[in-house]
Amino acid sequence: MSAVAREIRSNTGIPSGRLAMWLLLSGEIVIFGGLLVSYMMTRVAHPEWAEQTHHTNTLIGGVNAIILLTSDLFVVMAHAAAQKKDKDNAVKYIYLTIALGLLFLCIKAFEWTTDISEGFTLTSHLFWTYYYLTTGIHGAHIVVGIIALFAVSLGVKKGMNYQRVEIAGIYWHFVDMVWLIVFPLYYIAK
Repeated sequence: MSAVAREIRSNTGIPSGRLAMWLLLSGEIVIFGGLLVSYMMTRVAHPEWAEQTHHTNTLIGGVNAIILLTSDLFVVMAHAAAQKKDKDNAVKYIYLTIALGLLFLCIKAFEWTTDISEGFTLTSHLFWTYYYLTTGIHGAHIVVGIIALFAVSLGVKKGMNYQRVEIAGIYWHFVDMVWLIVFPLYYIAK
């Protein structure tokens, strides 16, 4: 650990990994925040976009919201198990979280395929440019979260690095919360 990381921990009392994750997420908030504020400002200036939103599939978006909320529950359960050093349950709940993340991505791929086959492409309307950009960046974050959770599970299987479950869980919660903002903006606000 570098002297800077030790100093941050000693000054705040916050574990370095948790502090680093919160610092990373503050940057992610700027990225998603900028994108979503830009979308909202453009949408207000173009009321005709309401017609485009009628083509998004609210049922699929809602199912994906439920999937991510359920995955949040599993990552909390993984963290609780990790705090008790119950590696078997921690790993089980991490894998359930990963499975739901993969299910989310499969459903999103199906939805994108359907949208594109119906002519709603990245260049068909500015709404769809924002839609694909926002959901694509979000999907990339889901992939990163899945990889991080899998990497954490490898250590937990060996009875090591239980604290990393919390850190990966914080990231997963952030990605899930972003979807809870994206979903109403792109699917419900008709």
